[in-house]
Amino acid sequence: MELNEKKYVEKTLKNYEEKSYTKLDELKNLDKLAKRRATVFAYVFGVIGTLILGLGMCMAMKIILSGEIFMILGIIIGLVGIAMVSFNYSIYKKILNHDKAKYADQIKKISNELLNN
Repeated sequence: MELNEKKYVEKTLKNYEEKSYTKLDELKNLDKLAKRRATVFAYVFGVIGTLILGLGMCMAMKIILSGEIFMILGIIIGLVGIAMVSFNYSIYKKILNHDKAKYADQIKKISNELLNN
């Protein structure tokens, strides 16, 4: 058996072995869990804010719905989109800090156990 074939067989075998769940895995999962909600919110809110900003720009430049009233409405909608995009990071940080505080005790406990061993 060639070296490449042997490596492939070992890799395949490793994929089908039962994995043991360690404290380090638990720590990684808690860290991901603490960050997940804030990250998902930031992406969704940022995309929605960007789309609203784009709609407002299109209306203000009279690409869609031409007319003076639609231009003014487009400027207002665009400003709402700018505000959403601008405040996205602040809201993200607040959610992240809240969730970090929520899981801090568990993360500190597991970290100290891993460092002391």
